[in-house]
Amino acid sequence: MKVSVDREVCYGSAECAYRAPEVFDFVEGYGVVRPGREDSGDDPLVREIVERCPSQAVLLGE
Repeated sequence: MKVSVDREVCYGSAECAYRAPEVFDFVEGYGVVRPGREDSGDDPLVREIVERCPSQAVLLGE
């Protein structure tokens, strides 16, 4: 599963980067997926972050 962050929806809580800094980063006020970590969607922590993102900006897809 691929993980992504929708910058149109993200309001910059940085919760993803704080909870999983090996997968997410915080750049210019927005959460982003670190290069090369897009396929981290099967990680249980990443799935939890998807569920708990306050702005619902962290997404899973194929």
